[in-house]
Amino acid sequence: MMNKVLEKIKGDRAIWMVVIFLSIFSLLAVYSSTGSLAYKYRSGNTEYYIIKHFVIMLLGLGLMWLASRIKYTYYSRISQLALWVAVPLLLFTLVKGTNINEASRWLTLPIINISFQSSDFAKLALIMYVARMLTKKQDSIKDFKEAFVPILIPVLIITLLILPANLSTAAILFATCIILMYIGGVNLKYLAAFAGIGVLSLMLFVFVASKMPESRVSVWGTRITTFFTKSGDTYQVRQAKIAIASGGIIGKMPGKSTQRNFLPHAYSDFIYAIIIEEYGIAGGFFVLLLYLILFYRAIKISKQSPGTFGALLAAGLSFSLVFQAMINMAVSVDLFPVTGQPLPLISMGGTSLWFSSLAIGIILSVSRKIEEDEINGRPITTS
Repeated sequence: MMNKVLEKIKGDRAIWMVVIFLSIFSLLAVYSSTGSLAYKYRSGNTEYYIIKHFVIMLLGLGLMWLASRIKYTYYSRISQLALWVAVPLLLFTLVKGTNINEASRWLTLPIINISFQSSDFAKLALIMYVARMLTKKQDSIKDFKEAFVPILIPVLIITLLILPANLSTAAILFATCIILMYIGGVNLKYLAAFAGIGVLSLMLFVFVASKMPESRVSVWGTRITTFFTKSGDTYQVRQAKIAIASGGIIGKMPGKSTQRNFLPHAYSDFIYAIIIEEYGIAGGFFVLLLYLILFYRAIKISKQSPGTFGALLAAGLSFSLVFQAMINMAVSVDLFPVTGQPLPLISMGGTSLWFSSLAIGIILSVSRKIEEDEINGRPITTS
């Protein structure tokens, strides 16, 4: 049955299998971890959140399939329009964004009443745009004025607009762009200067924001201080450690978590801890392995891509997704300060899951082109 389904699907089969396994883990973990949420807000209707998440996941898979069917070169032009939309969206979010969990990261769509993080859209738009610009500037890629500056400006604008409400997303996006520019052949001297500009910009922002009331800077400072000193409010981390320690090697089995009743955001930020509690270290390692397979296959697609744009697109999007996943898992096991990053394709959420699905769909679009070239007998590059 599975083989028949895969025969109908175009693109890298291994990535599709990874998506299927991650989706299964997502459904099981979200259903298990939303019990207390259901009793608190839905009068004990434990099916409400899993049904909602299942519908969102199906829509995400549909978006992934649609994105994989679009010729990957079209995303070069799409990125231009997307970037122009992203800037006003981020500005509007800063001014009129919906405040959830003490951060104005969300925009609420009227009529349908769905909230989404404009930074998710901006992240996807910027990575596609940087890949486009690097491709267009290959003939002058070492030139500061002709190549570096046109790429530098949009990266700084987008990351600085994301920064006030979401430090971790801005940092992940900034790092992704640095790596993309390195792969694209930008002069290392310029990249070092760019990284320095990023650090200085962050320091300046922290200084200015610390003088303003109700600033997110105090939250960042508290989280970082708590992580390094292990003092202060460590409730979330302690509950996550208890969940992981009680999971053992094979876990308590699905639906048997006890820490889901005590761990804040067990269905999103700390869902990895719940997975380890119920499926053990073996289950946690399997999830980690799935993300590593996704990254390996995406990099292989990048190396075989028939064009520079496809190569940079696959590399940038896969790094962003997997880096975010690694940070989420590192937070759960207390290897990184609390960031609020969801686990891609697993954490309960709405539009964040859709944008992750779109990113994977675009990677699959590049792999579909490689498959078509193989079928038509055209040579496949390996660099």
